[in-house]
Amino acid sequence: MLVDSHCHLDFPDFDEDRDALIERAHAAGVDLMVSICTRVRKFQNVLAIAENYPEVFCSVGTHPHNAGEERGITADEIVKLTEHPKVVAVGEAGLDYFYDKAPRDAQAEGLRVHCDVARQTGLPLVIHARDADADMEAILRDEMSKGSFPALLHCFSSGRDLAMAGVELGLYVSFSGILTFKRSEELRDIARELPADRLLVETDAPYLAPQPKRGKRNEPAYTAMTAQVLAETRGLPLDEIATQTTENFFRLFSKVPRPAARPADVA
Repeated sequence: MLVDSHCHLDFPDFDEDRDALIERAHAAGVDLMVSICTRVRKFQNVLAIAENYPEVFCSVGTHPHNAGEERGITADEIVKLTEHPKVVAVGEAGLDYFYDKAPRDAQAEGLRVHCDVARQTGLPLVIHARDADADMEAILRDEMSKGSFPALLHCFSSGRDLAMAGVELGLYVSFSGILTFKRSEELRDIARELPADRLLVETDAPYLAPQPKRGKRNEPAYTAMTAQVLAETRGLPLDEIATQTTENFFRLFSKVPRPAARPADVA
């Protein structure tokens, strides 16, 4: 069993074949998916999909790209939305200095609000970090000093220092299709070094399809391709990586119920 810990099933890229996409995920061994919210004001769209599919759960939060337009949303407002049984995470929130689509102070402010929500609810904070390693580490250290909370660095593509700081602070690290790219040797070195009990896999679909699908629309079924490269990177069989990353997922996303075992799993 594999879990796609981060995808965006509410995006219009999937409007024409969402049912078939879920079926393909199952066929590839991906039994659970977490559809990640990028705008609190559009949370109902994300929730509707999670409610429609038993194998899909969701988060609630504001992506750093949208931090400027959703400035002023309070922690209490987000906490209230997390009460729904299908909401299993907070975010994604964070810092993106590569695109800089929102003022940096708004991004930092939004990140701190989401840290507060994670602290209050115990739900994992899904963190987006791009070209902002030093500021991200500083904010996480400051926020953790106020009281710890579960979190993960999603779609990890940052430097080793942030990865190790994250592990020190109790965070998990999730790898996407970027891990499979030919020029990602430095990232694979980091993936090889991290503790086994902190690893997750994801797609970030519809973006960042792994090799050999690079450049095409990504989808949850392709989680298996990233998991295969992670297994090769760490010198392990795929089934061992699948078991480890799935156990890690349930430890972090503790609100997600474990699915009933398939007949083949029981034999």
